[in-house]
Amino acid sequence: MPLSGKIIVEIGHRSTQTGRAKLGVGDRVKRLNFTLDEEAGILLDQISEKYYHGNKSLTVRAALESLATHLGHAGWVIAGYAPMVLDHEENCHSCGTEYAGGEVLYRPVFQRGNAPDAMQQIPQESWLDCSKCVEMRTAVSA
Repeated sequence: MPLSGKIIVEIGHRSTQTGRAKLGVGDRVKRLNFTLDEEAGILLDQISEKYYHGNKSLTVRAALESLATHLGHAGWVIAGYAPMVLDHEENCHSCGTEYAGGEVLYRPVFQRGNAPDAMQQIPQESWLDCSKCVEMRTAVSA
């Protein structure tokens, strides 16, 4: 037998004391109505009680964020590039071509975002791309 539930998706910040979403002035709330089968309803109750102090809105939000991350659409994306004059020999991160000191390569600038090629974390290694690789990457994402 399906269970009906009203889920309020709250857009705000989480309290460090209760784990519940707190809404500030100007924050928006969207009310969604949907039906869950019994197993999904039980799972929602269990997860919300165990991890979110019974807050089903935060549970649904976390599930959606997790799904987006696992689908590879949420994370760190390249927002642009900053030019850098080399003071020593370097290789292009993407194509491996070697460049001498004095030449210009481009360091990616990362921001949080959604894209099919989003990364879970900002790479720790040095990342410099040549102009050809930058052009190819920006042409693909445009």
